[in-house]
Amino acid sequence: MADKTAKKSRLITTGIAAQNRKARFDYAIKETVEAGLVLKGPEVKSLRLGRATLSEAWAGERDGEMFLFNAYIPEYQGGVVSRFEPRAPRKLLLKQKQIRALAGAISRDGATLVPLQIHFNERGLAKVLLGLGEGRKKFDKRAAIAARDWQRDKARLMRARG
Repeated sequence: MADKTAKKSRLITTGIAAQNRKARFDYAIKETVEAGLVLKGPEVKSLRLGRATLSEAWAGERDGEMFLFNAYIPEYQGGVVSRFEPRAPRKLLLKQKQIRALAGAISRDGATLVPLQIHFNERGLAKVLLGLGEGRKKFDKRAAIAARDWQRDKARLMRARG
């Protein structure tokens, strides 16, 4: 009987539910904004299991509102009757001033609004951290890799010296 309880999935009540780890490598993030996320019940349950993917997701404006597009939240398999589309656009909860500023930056500067992570705050509400950034060129990515490798090697050398 103890084995059945040990195999249960750990629910995420606070902390990171999904993360786009490659976003900071592919984009030079200038600014971050936290936004609320409109979700249905089974979507929240699926997020709490930590099964969402943000690797191909992006955010943008539609009809004066901001939406999260192409974020994959799989269907919850817990016997819930209501079904939802896993890649449906999900509305972002932002103030009008923030929406205007982000929409202006996207259209004027050619920046991209990239979701960096979905997390649950201390009240248990789902939030998405959006990064306003510009795409990096291939040589910028190589420079980032070289800097990261040097930092790692430097830390090893310092540890070896004592």
